[in-house]
Amino acid sequence: MSVIQQNTEQGLYSPDFEHDNCGIGAVVNIKGQKSHDTVANALKIVENLEHRAGKDAEGKTGDGVGILLQISHKFFTNVCRPLGIFLGSERDYGVGMFFFPQDELKRNQAKNIFEVIVEKEGLKFLGWREVPIRKEILGKKALECMPCIMQGFIERPKKVKQGLDFDRRLYVVRRVFEQSSDDTYVASLSSRTIVYKGMFLVKQLRMFFEDLQNPDYESAIAVVHSRFSTNTNPSWERAHPNRYIIHNGEINTIRGNVNWVKARERMFATPEFEGDMDKILPVINEDGSDSAMLDNYLQFLHLSGFSLPRAVMMTIPEPWENNEDMDPAMKAFYEYHSCITEPWDGPAAVAFTDGRYIGATLDRNGLRPARYYLTSDDMIILSSEVGVTDVDESTIIKKERLHPGKMLLIDTEKGKIISDEEIKKEEALHKPYAEWVKKTLVEIDNLPLNTDKKGDTWHDLVHKLKDNAKGNVNEHLLLKNFIVLENMFVNRENSEDKLSLLTRQKAFGYTWEDVNTTIKSIVEKADDPIGAMGADIPLAVLSEKPQLLYN
Repeated sequence: MSVIQQNTEQGLYSPDFEHDNCGIGAVVNIKGQKSHDTVANALKIVENLEHRAGKDAEGKTGDGVGILLQISHKFFTNVCRPLGIFLGSERDYGVGMFFFPQDELKRNQAKNIFEVIVEKEGLKFLGWREVPIRKEILGKKALECMPCIMQGFIERPKKVKQGLDFDRRLYVVRRVFEQSSDDTYVASLSSRTIVYKGMFLVKQLRMFFEDLQNPDYESAIAVVHSRFSTNTNPSWERAHPNRYIIHNGEINTIRGNVNWVKARERMFATPEFEGDMDKILPVINEDGSDSAMLDNYLQFLHLSGFSLPRAVMMTIPEPWENNEDMDPAMKAFYEYHSCITEPWDGPAAVAFTDGRYIGATLDRNGLRPARYYLTSDDMIILSSEVGVTDVDESTIIKKERLHPGKMLLIDTEKGKIISDEEIKKEEALHKPYAEWVKKTLVEIDNLPLNTDKKGDTWHDLVHKLKDNAKGNVNEHLLLKNFIVLENMFVNRENSEDKLSLLTRQKAFGYTWEDVNTTIKSIVEKADDPIGAMGADIPLAVLSEKPQLLYN
């Protein structure tokens, strides 16, 4: 069986009907102090979320369980040295978690392809490590489709900065590899984070991966997820965490979200991927779940130059349109970004991390729960419900829940919690969004239609918009839209009120039959005419008459 299991329409089943109702959890040391206790406590949380994890009728194979951690330099240095892999300093290397085919020939082909791609992208491949596992604990279904799980290590070039810059190079490598090898899934490839996951029952995650039991594995961030897929066939790659997020709920607007991203892809441009944009498109892998597609988009936005909180605010905004109490600067932020991307609406609770920041947010409907504790030893424990782990009540400073559209954010490098108000105020004032909205946003209802009346003509209007776009960070996108406006309006000879009835009917696709057999009867007799049940007109492609484009 292929590692990548495609969900296609079969009988009455359609992948469009997939929904999730999962368990999420996170443990984080606010000061960024790494320990194995953080890993162990997160595993305890996911084990207590068994009631939110699906399993087969036999009760031996789960829908999926996983954990996302910071890369433990102490651990990987120790396990890689005996393999002849020398990693250097912390964050001077990237670690990839791979689900390869069990077939040895296909596996070796995929590994060779990856090594060649790494070299072509100007990076140095350091070696492979087969991840120690206990496959005997798996249920029959999970074992039948279990991949060969390996880790690959890549050295950071000296000319590339640690952190985000290096992760961008690894992102390009991953996208090129994914489009070159169909039988391999890359669970994560980063210099900051790593994902361990699979088709487990909740208690099997700790037992299956020996790495997670090693006391040398230390992290300040641990994010866990237990999957309950109501209409989905589970698979190894569909288990959470994804590369940036865990997710409880569903994205109801997913089809529109994906289509809009695809429609805009050819306009994407950023200095961060100059010369490499064609390598990473398409941004979204449509074989993934709704949360995996959101993860694809968030990772792209973040690595393209958006801060992680801003990327989340863009995709999962709070309700702002009719909020009269909202700060005008904040409203301008949301209004500006609503022109760039549509909201990915839930119901959804999402926790996210890039290895430095860790946060959580609810969509604006707020229909998925997320609660957290803040303790006196600088820990935050978050989950989809309370009671998921034992906490000494005397250490609890604060108990709180996430509110609709609100965000919890921790910066582990600065060692502080950033409030929803603080992070959103910082992002709102990062650029002059209110000025940009005022200059460039035009409402159709307010556009002048008659060039004979006093006021701007379409020609004047478009040129004003062009001038106002200069200096805007999205100038290239705005100008493309203005060119469309020019073609539609500036070049037409007549203003709207001078167009003849016949011209308007032609423009809107009315035919002689429409007017004389339908409209005429409605107007003269107030009667909706009865038409034939069948259609005997030729197909549009064979018709001798002009057709509308969508025909």
